[in-house]
Amino acid sequence: MLKLSVIGTGYLGATHAAAMSSLGFEVVGVDIDPKKIELLSQGKVPFFEPGLGELLAAEIKSQRLKFTTDFSQISDCDVHFICVGTPQRSDSLAADLTYVDTSVASVAPRAKAGSLIVGKSTVPVGTANRLADVLRGANEKVELAWNPEFLREGFAVEDTLRPNRLVVGVTSDRAEEILKEVYASLLKDGVPWIRADLPTAELVKVAANSFLATKISFINAMAEICEAAGGDVTVLARAIGYDPRIGSRFLQAGIGFGGGCLPKDIRAFMARSEELGARQSLEFLREIDSINLRARARVIDLVKVELGQDLKGKRIAVWGAAFKPDSDDVRDSPALDIAVELGKAGASVRVHDPKAIEPARARFAHLDFTESIESCIAGADVILHLTEWKIYREINPVAIKSQVNQAIVIDGRNSLDKELWVRAGWKFRAPGRA
Repeated sequence: MLKLSVIGTGYLGATHAAAMSSLGFEVVGVDIDPKKIELLSQGKVPFFEPGLGELLAAEIKSQRLKFTTDFSQISDCDVHFICVGTPQRSDSLAADLTYVDTSVASVAPRAKAGSLIVGKSTVPVGTANRLADVLRGANEKVELAWNPEFLREGFAVEDTLRPNRLVVGVTSDRAEEILKEVYASLLKDGVPWIRADLPTAELVKVAANSFLATKISFINAMAEICEAAGGDVTVLARAIGYDPRIGSRFLQAGIGFGGGCLPKDIRAFMARSEELGARQSLEFLREIDSINLRARARVIDLVKVELGQDLKGKRIAVWGAAFKPDSDDVRDSPALDIAVELGKAGASVRVHDPKAIEPARARFAHLDFTESIESCIAGADVILHLTEWKIYREINPVAIKSQVNQAIVIDGRNSLDKELWVRAGWKFRAPGRA
């Protein structure tokens, strides 16, 4: 059986390593962060992802999976997966490829003849061809392929072991056969297999993310129109969602998207299109990004409508710090962005989240984080529901009304039961609803 290495053990890499081990492969995970490697070697996940902790612990116990900082441990591996981050550069919209380039440079001299390096990181189109040229100079007996990931935080294990498609960018039949061997059990279950060239494989991921971002920003644009016209965006979304050409998913108006993928991916896509001389083709993504950021500001506007323009001394309870539920990822979190801006305006802001308090505190130490919902809402003038965790949706509005100063709730995710809250005597506001 093939032996695999996974370079980079963050969200993508740790998940991929544990999942491949569960398929029966011997897997070596490599990272330059010794603290992360120590935790993973103990079967502990350094972030929150449902189901991953149990899977990781089981695979460490099986002894098929190990983690190391020593790149020499990969010399006998047949396939090397590059799973490092590609954050936005500090000086432009473009992706920072430092980690990808460094990983390939570290693997190339250690990879045995006939092995396959497989990129999974999200990269600008053209990166794979450039790296293939680098490999030809460093180790001509090693081939490069690209196999983009489509993981959803909160569903990463499921998306790895039961994906809705497998896309591979290859330059030879041999590379495709190796990847078919890696994913044999998934193909046996009927997962669609798409062979592409290297540029197309790179484009699939950013095209998919751009489409999702467009759909989310479209419904938020409709929310702006509904507010201006006195309509209800939730009814509008339900109505157009029945059209099979449109579908109902990602048509939930609110404070927009965040996280470590969609925002930076669409920006990097715009930057790359300009480099390719095709700027006009993706000009619409600039407005998508603008609408998304504007959705956050509109919630702050709702707060000021209810509490007045001067927020000094106003007590605001924020439910949610993670950019989405079932995750502790606070990268580009709309919820935290709103909390920070309200704090700058002079409000006293308290933030609660069931999983993301520590990551949020590490980034925004000046915010007031609470471990309990009760302490978060005590004496609040308004509650902002900004991350749609199940725990918030299940709160009884009658039971907590006596704990706040003013019974006002702003549902930034349009996922609370409006009628339930109104019947309980709350003033209910939400983006796109009169």
